[in-house]
Amino acid sequence: MNASSPSASRRWLAVLAIALGSFAFVTTEYMPVGVLPSIAADLGVTPGTAGLMTTTPGIIAAISAPVLLLVAGRLNRRLILLLLSAALVASNGVSALATDFTTMLAGRALLGVSLGGFWTVALGVSGQIVAEDESARASATIFMGITLATVIGVPLGTFIAGLSTWRVSFFATAALALAALLLQAMLLPDLPPRAAARIGDFGRMLARTTVLRSLLLVALLFGAHFCAYTYIAPFLEVDAVLGAAWVTALLLGFGIVGFLSNFVASAFVKSHPRLSLAATTALVIASLLALPAFAHVAGAVVAGVLAWGVAYGAIPLCLSVWMQLTSPKQPEAASALFVSAVQTAIAAGSLAGGIAVDRAGAAGAMHLGVLLSALGMAVLASFATKRRSLAAVLDR
Repeated sequence: MNASSPSASRRWLAVLAIALGSFAFVTTEYMPVGVLPSIAADLGVTPGTAGLMTTTPGIIAAISAPVLLLVAGRLNRRLILLLLSAALVASNGVSALATDFTTMLAGRALLGVSLGGFWTVALGVSGQIVAEDESARASATIFMGITLATVIGVPLGTFIAGLSTWRVSFFATAALALAALLLQAMLLPDLPPRAAARIGDFGRMLARTTVLRSLLLVALLFGAHFCAYTYIAPFLEVDAVLGAAWVTALLLGFGIVGFLSNFVASAFVKSHPRLSLAATTALVIASLLALPAFAHVAGAVVAGVLAWGVAYGAIPLCLSVWMQLTSPKQPEAASALFVSAVQTAIAAGSLAGGIAVDRAGAAGAMHLGVLLSALGMAVLASFATKRRSLAAVLDR
């Protein structure tokens, strides 16, 4: 495929439309993080209980990712992406109109159904839309939507809620999801499946110890992040005693440095995946230790949040590349397992973090994140390569 041809340009626009969709999905998933105290107060629940707004879609997405891939069979992936994007619009509408916590969880459950399938299909077809030698850049572009969600999505939702209410934030995300849906309808090419996924494919992958350990690594590192990040707003407001403007600014800063970190990591993550993960995980540990220890030192809080943003900005891409190395011939199945592990970790991490917050405050959730990150480092160290390449070790 000639990269300068009109068809190639249109295909890259299609990749950007999917990236906008991933931005809308992750913005919706993370939306409660920045406005959690307001939602909890309005719907009459504790901040820890309100964390179920993150746990619920995570649990459902973990199940829906492989199930949707199996049910989809040989359905055109373009149609699947459009249906899932439409479900995202509906999810935001239900959440925006919720008058009780049960209705809110129903809207978040619909998000979970669509989220797991979208990530799986989007990451799996990225190599189909553009030339094969550009597939890594296409995946990085789709992940750009995820990092942009932390740059713009969460702090923008917090900012909008500050000007009006958290309900308007969800309406704004619904409008964003609708824009992504329309662009995908106009730009996505025909995307026939390369092969229908079968239960046996997952069984064979899960029978390999390298895949199981890799999934554990994914779960631990994502769980470490979300058990703490879900409750960053209460930490900044209560422990660090910062006002709403500071909270919005720090969430924005977290996302900006994470966005830049994603692009820096994309340059060398394929050649040095283990070193990339070790460095970023060590930075997460340092940040989560420093923040509670220096909560009343404004400069230290700013530095800690930004360092955390740098680390997390690279981790999703690093782990996605790691999982693809485990099963290079089954990209959709590898993506489905990756998404399931991620969403399970988000659900379990935010739930465990909520328990820690209700019992020991936001600092307790951060200390739990340190423990999970340390366990992740131990799993990472278990992949001894000796003289063989890491790719050879993982693809066993």
